[in-house]
Amino acid sequence: VVMYLRFGWMLGNVGLTISLVIVTLGTAITFLTGLSISALATNMRMKGGGAYFMLSRSFGVEAGAAMGLPLALAQAIGVSFYIAGFSEALVNSNLPLVGSWDPRYVGFVTLAILAFVSTVSADIALTSQYFIMGAIAFSLFSFFMGSSFTGISSSPSQVSASLGFWPVFAVFFPAVTGILSGLGMSGDLKNPSRSIPLGTLSAILTGYVIYMAIPIVLSSYVDDVNVLKTDSMIFAKCAKWTFPILLGVWAATLSSAVGSS
Repeated sequence: VVMYLRFGWMLGNVGLTISLVIVTLGTAITFLTGLSISALATNMRMKGGGAYFMLSRSFGVEAGAAMGLPLALAQAIGVSFYIAGFSEALVNSNLPLVGSWDPRYVGFVTLAILAFVSTVSADIALTSQYFIMGAIAFSLFSFFMGSSFTGISSSPSQVSASLGFWPVFAVFFPAVTGILSGLGMSGDLKNPSRSIPLGTLSAILTGYVIYMAIPIVLSSYVDDVNVLKTDSMIFAKCAKWTFPILLGVWAATLSSAVGSS
C-alpha cells in the first residue's frame, strides 16, 4: 500500500534525503526484529500460531496471552489497512465502471472474499503468493523502465503544508512490517526453523534495496512537489505501462491481507 500509493507523498513532504533516512531507520528497526524472530525460530520447534506461538513459548502462557490480544487486534487493523489500500487503488485506477464505485462497498466485498479463502484453505493462499510475487516484480520493472511525468500540476492552493519527519515516518513504517505475514504461516511450512530466518531476513534486505531505489528514481521522474503530495497514483503515471502497476498494487495489498488473516 505504502510503496505504490504513498512513496510520492513522502517524497513531496520531506524530500529525497530525508526519505532515504526514513527508509533506512524503518528497515533497521525491522531488521533487529527479524534477527530476534530468527533466533527464536531456530531455538524452538515452530508450530502453527506464528508470532503468538513464539511469544507464548518464550514468555509463558500468561505473558503470551497478554501480548497475543493486542497482536490479534493489530492483525485485524492491518487487514483493514490493506483492504482500504486495495479499494483506493481500484477506484482511482481510471478503469471503466470502477471509478463510480464506493470504496466502502469494494472493501466489504473484498473482505468477505478473503475471509472465505482463508477459511477454506491456507494452501490456496500459499499457492497464490507465487502469482502475486510475479505481478509485483513485473510492476517494478514497468516503473523502473518508465519516464518523467508530464501531467498537469496541482494548484498551490490545493496543497497542504509539508509535514515533518515523524508524521511521515509514521505513515511509512507499516511498509516494513510485512515480515509477520510469513511468520503467520509457520504451521504450513515444511521446515520453519530454516524457512522463517531465511525468508524473513531475505525479505527485509530485498525490500530495503527496492525502497531505497524507488525514491531516487521517482525524484528523477517528478520534480513538482505539488504533484507528489496530491497524486496518490503518480507511481502508475510514471511507469512505462500503467496496468502492471495496478496489478501489482492489487496483488500486494491482497497478499498482505491474506497473510494477516
